[in-house]
Amino acid sequence: MTKLPVRSTFRLLLSIVMGLAFAWQSAFADGGHKVFELGSFQFESGTILPNTKLSYVTHGKLNADRSNAVLVPSAYGGDHHGYDFMIGPGKALDPEKYFIIATDMFSNGLSSSPSNTPAPFDGPRFPAIAVRDNINAGYRLLREEFDIEHLYAVVGFSMGAQQALQWAVSHPDYVSRIAPYCGSAKEYPHGKVRLEGWITAITADAAYNGGDYSEPPLVGLRAGGTHWAAWGLSQEWYRQEKYRNFGFDHVEDYLREFWQNGLSQGDANDFITLARAWQTNNAGNTEGFNGDIEKALKSIKADVLYMPCATDMYFPLASLKYEAEFIPSVQFTPIPSIWGHLAGSGLNPEDNAFINEHIKAFLLQ
Repeated sequence: MTKLPVRSTFRLLLSIVMGLAFAWQSAFADGGHKVFELGSFQFESGTILPNTKLSYVTHGKLNADRSNAVLVPSAYGGDHHGYDFMIGPGKALDPEKYFIIATDMFSNGLSSSPSNTPAPFDGPRFPAIAVRDNINAGYRLLREEFDIEHLYAVVGFSMGAQQALQWAVSHPDYVSRIAPYCGSAKEYPHGKVRLEGWITAITADAAYNGGDYSEPPLVGLRAGGTHWAAWGLSQEWYRQEKYRNFGFDHVEDYLREFWQNGLSQGDANDFITLARAWQTNNAGNTEGFNGDIEKALKSIKADVLYMPCATDMYFPLASLKYEAEFIPSVQFTPIPSIWGHLAGSGLNPEDNAFINEHIKAFLLQ
């Protein structure tokens, strides 16, 4: 059995525990993230945030007619490295074929977030955000920075999948194809309850102090780590003791070191603000659809490769199968894995191969 290394840097641990790919600097990146200045940006909540920033990296080159751009938006708790496992020559996101733009969601700690915004919008005073806010910011980046008039594709994992689907609803004539995996167009009540458990674990710590903490609320964050450990992977994954792949002989050690200590290094306000955006996600709330998710999905013009994981407890197979019924041009291809939500994380070589194979073929159609 091959053991995966246990690493301890801040962003790497966040990326691992939230189900994203290993976050080392990609050999194909152009030397670190850049920042697009959005200026005074109005969020869907109505709040206008001054000096709003959008972090991103690019891979490859934009061709002469600007027709090879692929957008990959970040997922919960991670950053623009979340897709590194499928970026490279011969992989699904080949920088020799595509110009890949990897963006960071608001509240991930790199783009404008509670943790990096000065008063009066610091910490718990940061604006409520919606998935559509990220689409609006990304659209400005594409048009103003790169003069891209049409996207070849949007590929997204988890909250990145939410963004991919929202792109196809918000800009149906701007995107040719989308490949959302391990994520849905709407957060259903069970998912809202699950996320509330995570939020409650943090805020129950007296050190949280309504978001105005002088020291991180470590008790709450570690308690929340237990929440993620139970939901991120399937029951069968635990029965087979797959935590041994990470070098842990006992589940208690894996829980403490991988999840509890990993999550304790994140910023509580960043986590909560982004979790609220996840809870309220609904592409049906796009202007013109009056909350009707089925109508919103029927409006999608892009070709769609919809890839749930068969054992995902964050985004259950049945929910995504329901959504796929309303998408006009869809390939519904479940990932056959016991890795639950983390099947899309870049941690398991077998899942990586499956995702790369199917997304690569889809993009070449």
